[in-house]
Amino acid sequence: MVKVVTDSCSDITPQLARELGITVVPLYVNFGDETYRDNVDLSTEEFYHKLKTTKIHPTTSTATPADFAEIFTKLAEETKEILTITLSEKFSGTYTAALQGKAMVGKDCRIEVIDSEAGACAQMLLVISAAKMAQSGANLKQIADRVRRAIPRVHVRVSFDTLEYLRRGGRIGKAQAFLGSLIKVNPVVGLKDGATFPIARPRNRAQAMDFLVNFVKGFSRIEAVAIEDATTPDDLQTLAERLEDVVPPKRIYRSKVGPVIGTHVGPHVLAVAVLEAE
Repeated sequence: MVKVVTDSCSDITPQLARELGITVVPLYVNFGDETYRDNVDLSTEEFYHKLKTTKIHPTTSTATPADFAEIFTKLAEETKEILTITLSEKFSGTYTAALQGKAMVGKDCRIEVIDSEAGACAQMLLVISAAKMAQSGANLKQIADRVRRAIPRVHVRVSFDTLEYLRRGGRIGKAQAFLGSLIKVNPVVGLKDGATFPIARPRNRAQAMDFLVNFVKGFSRIEAVAIEDATTPDDLQTLAERLEDVVPPKRIYRSKVGPVIGTHVGPHVLAVAVLEAE
């Protein structure tokens, strides 16, 4: 069976990783001289507490080629085919690290590395789709081809209470246009071709929630939806309940924005990704 690998920026929950046989390679979060593996040495809850209580702004770093090579080598003892789906190359060097790690593997194993051109819940949907195909017995080429076809069909919207974290981390992209507004807003940002871009400026959280719900309602054929919060579980529950009239609950995946992504988006983010059906 094909083994599916992704990085921790996919925000795949540990439970889902176990159920679908997904191997997650952690990236790193740095608070000054202290380095933690994303959701291994530092949980999501611990990260946001630390983010709130320390004056040190965290930074992030990618998994190393050796990290990927170690995982690939271990999995190559169980399979001849591995598919890896990484965070967008425009956000991180993770894709390159995975390619370099692939080159370090000495075992006879086919390894395919795909740039998701996304991250977080958008990347998550691609990984889930791949893992389900692997469980159904599809081969590496079949899965990789479908993932590549699916990338343009994944659409994401993210609501923020501030874009300051994106700005600090250098990931703000065209959403820079939303900075400097004299009016307090809850900006909504999209992600396309691995880069962020401005979408809307709802005046408050309630309007931002309405925007996310209406965004999902705008699709006529939906394969799956993923939703995430960072520190606002009540908002996530409300969003899930409002989407149940649009998408069957079994096709709505919930998660938390993990430490690495959280470093760049902040603690009050709310996100939704839609995978259109073929």
